[in-house]
Amino acid sequence: MNVKSILDAKGRAVATILPDATLAAATHMLAEKRIGAVVVTGAGHSVAGILSERDIVRSLSEHGAGALERSVAETMTRKVVTCSEADSIGQLMESMTDGKFRHLPVVEGGRLVGIISIGDVVKRRLAEIESEANALKDYVMNA
Repeated sequence: MNVKSILDAKGRAVATILPDATLAAATHMLAEKRIGAVVVTGAGHSVAGILSERDIVRSLSEHGAGALERSVAETMTRKVVTCSEADSIGQLMESMTDGKFRHLPVVEGGRLVGIISIGDVVKRRLAEIESEANALKDYVMNA
Protein backbone atom coordinates (compact mmCIF):
# COMPACT_ATOMS: atom_id res chain seq x y z
CA MET A 1 0.00 0.00 0.00
CA ASN A 2 1.45 3.34 -1.02
CA VAL A 3 0.62 7.03 -1.38
CA LYS A 4 -0.52 6.62 -4.99
CA SER A 5 -3.19 4.10 -3.96
CA ILE A 6 -4.49 6.46 -1.27
CA LEU A 7 -4.64 9.39 -3.71
CA ASP A 8 -6.33 7.24 -6.36
CA ALA A 9 -9.05 6.41 -3.82
CA LYS A 10 -9.53 9.82 -2.18
CA GLY A 11 -8.65 12.20 -4.99
CA ARG A 12 -5.87 14.66 -5.60
CA ALA A 13 -7.54 17.96 -4.76
CA VAL A 14 -5.46 20.13 -2.44
CA ALA A 15 -6.52 23.34 -0.71
CA THR A 16 -3.85 25.91 -1.51
CA ILE A 17 -3.27 29.55 -0.66
CA LEU A 18 -0.81 32.20 -1.80
CA PRO A 19 1.88 33.49 0.58
CA ASP A 20 0.53 37.06 0.51
CA ALA A 21 -2.97 36.07 1.70
CA THR A 22 -3.91 37.08 5.24
CA LEU A 23 -4.26 34.67 8.13
CA ALA A 24 -7.91 35.75 8.31
CA ALA A 25 -8.42 34.45 4.75
CA ALA A 26 -6.58 31.24 5.60
CA THR A 27 -8.67 30.62 8.74
CA HIS A 28 -11.84 31.19 6.74
CA MET A 29 -10.66 28.61 4.17
CA LEU A 30 -9.79 26.05 6.86
CA ALA A 31 -13.18 26.49 8.53
CA GLU A 32 -15.14 26.44 5.29
CA LYS A 33 -13.42 23.30 4.00
CA ARG A 34 -13.26 21.68 7.47
CA ILE A 35 -9.55 20.94 7.12
CA GLY A 36 -6.55 21.34 9.41
CA ALA A 37 -3.91 22.66 7.02
CA VAL A 38 -3.51 24.44 3.72
CA VAL A 39 -0.53 24.21 1.37
CA VAL A 40 1.13 27.51 0.50
CA THR A 41 2.08 27.48 -3.16
CA GLY A 42 4.70 29.36 -5.08
CA ALA A 43 5.57 29.60 -8.75
CA GLY A 44 4.75 26.58 -10.89
CA HIS A 45 2.51 25.07 -8.22
CA SER A 46 5.55 24.32 -6.05
CA VAL A 47 5.28 23.97 -2.27
CA ALA A 48 6.44 27.18 -0.58
CA GLY A 49 5.18 26.21 2.87
CA ILE A 50 2.29 24.78 4.84
CA LEU A 51 -0.04 26.56 7.24
CA SER A 52 -1.65 24.46 9.95
CA GLU A 53 -4.02 25.23 12.78
CA ARG A 54 -1.03 25.02 15.12
CA ASP A 55 0.80 27.73 13.15
CA ILE A 56 -2.23 30.00 13.44
CA VAL A 57 -2.63 29.39 17.19
CA ARG A 58 1.08 30.12 17.70
CA SER A 59 0.77 33.40 15.79
CA LEU A 60 -2.35 34.43 17.73
CA SER A 61 -0.52 33.71 20.97
CA GLU A 62 2.44 35.88 19.93
CA HIS A 63 0.61 38.73 18.17
CA GLY A 64 -2.94 38.72 19.52
CA ALA A 65 -5.91 39.43 17.25
CA GLY A 66 -3.67 41.50 14.98
CA ALA A 67 -2.14 38.24 13.78
CA LEU A 68 -5.15 37.76 11.52
CA GLU A 69 -3.96 40.68 9.38
CA ARG A 70 -0.47 39.21 8.99
CA SER A 71 0.43 37.39 5.80
CA VAL A 72 0.45 33.63 5.48
CA ALA A 73 4.16 33.89 4.55
CA GLU A 74 4.92 35.38 7.98
CA THR A 75 3.30 32.48 9.80
CA MET A 76 3.62 29.35 7.64
CA THR A 77 6.01 26.50 8.26
CA ARG A 78 8.71 26.92 5.64
CA LYS A 79 10.57 23.66 6.12
CA VAL A 80 7.93 21.30 4.73
CA VAL A 81 8.36 17.55 4.81
CA THR A 82 6.83 16.02 1.69
CA CYS A 83 6.34 12.55 0.31
CA SER A 84 6.11 10.95 -3.12
CA GLU A 85 3.48 8.68 -4.62
CA ALA A 86 5.82 5.70 -4.20
CA ASP A 87 6.15 6.09 -0.42
CA SER A 88 4.57 3.38 1.73
CA ILE A 89 2.04 3.84 4.52
CA GLY A 90 4.74 2.74 6.97
CA GLN A 91 7.03 5.52 5.75
CA LEU A 92 4.21 8.06 6.14
CA MET A 93 3.41 6.93 9.68
CA GLU A 94 7.08 7.17 10.62
CA SER A 95 7.48 10.67 9.13
CA MET A 96 4.29 11.95 10.76
CA THR A 97 5.18 10.47 14.14
CA ASP A 98 8.80 11.66 14.11
CA GLY A 99 7.90 15.15 12.85
CA LYS A 100 4.75 15.51 14.98
CA PHE A 101 2.62 16.73 12.08
CA ARG A 102 -0.60 15.50 10.50
CA HIS A 103 -0.33 16.54 6.84
CA LEU A 104 2.13 15.58 4.11
CA PRO A 105 2.04 17.28 0.72
CA VAL A 106 2.70 14.84 -2.12
CA VAL A 107 5.24 16.12 -4.61
CA GLU A 108 6.28 14.63 -7.94
CA GLY A 109 8.76 16.37 -10.23
CA GLY A 110 8.77 19.45 -8.00
CA ARG A 111 5.00 19.91 -8.34
CA LEU A 112 2.26 19.45 -5.76
CA VAL A 113 0.06 16.50 -6.79
CA GLY A 114 -1.90 15.76 -3.60
CA ILE A 115 -1.92 15.76 0.18
CA ILE A 116 -2.14 12.96 2.72
CA SER A 117 -3.50 13.48 6.22
CA ILE A 118 -3.13 11.26 9.26
CA GLY A 119 -6.84 10.45 8.84
CA ASP A 120 -6.17 9.13 5.33
CA VAL A 121 -3.36 6.93 6.66
CA VAL A 122 -5.42 5.55 9.54
CA LYS A 123 -8.41 4.85 7.28
CA ARG A 124 -6.23 2.96 4.77
CA ARG A 125 -4.38 1.03 7.49
CA LEU A 126 -7.67 -0.04 9.11
CA ALA A 127 -8.92 -1.25 5.73
CA GLU A 128 -5.71 -3.26 5.30
CA ILE A 129 -6.07 -4.84 8.74
CA GLU A 130 -9.71 -5.75 8.06
CA SER A 131 -8.79 -7.30 4.73
CA GLU A 132 -5.99 -9.33 6.32
CA ALA A 133 -8.31 -10.53 9.09
CA ASN A 134 -10.94 -11.63 6.56
CA ALA A 135 -8.31 -13.46 4.50
CA LEU A 136 -7.12 -15.31 7.62
CA LYS A 137 -10.72 -16.25 8.56
CA ASP A 138 -11.31 -17.58 5.04
CA TYR A 139 -8.07 -19.55 5.18
CA VAL A 140 -8.89 -21.10 8.56
CA MET A 141 -12.46 -21.95 7.56
CA ASN A 142 -11.34 -23.58 4.31
CA ALA A 143 -8.25 -25.38 5.65
